[in-house]
Amino acid sequence: MTTRDTLGPINRHFWLTRSVARCMGVSLTEAMATGRLTEGEYAHMVTSCRRADCAETCQEWLAQQMALVEEAPMHCANASLLNRLR
Repeated sequence: MTTRDTLGPINRHFWLTRSVARCMGVSLTEAMATGRLTEGEYAHMVTSCRRADCAETCQEWLAQQMALVEEAPMHCANASLLNRLR
């Protein structure tokens, strides 16, 4: 994963983060409601996604998903946290 000096658009990366989680069967809203994810961790996830330089790769990956996946894609800046939430 590469990073960039400027942050990407917040709305785009908010939805990319939620979409990858959804492909894994993870509800970030539910994870926060049950205490498995803090608001700060959630904000950090979106910021990490905004810093990563893989939005196009992520969108391509998302477009190919037809069923729930076991793990986050390796290029995902939030892979380890998403895998823990699964």
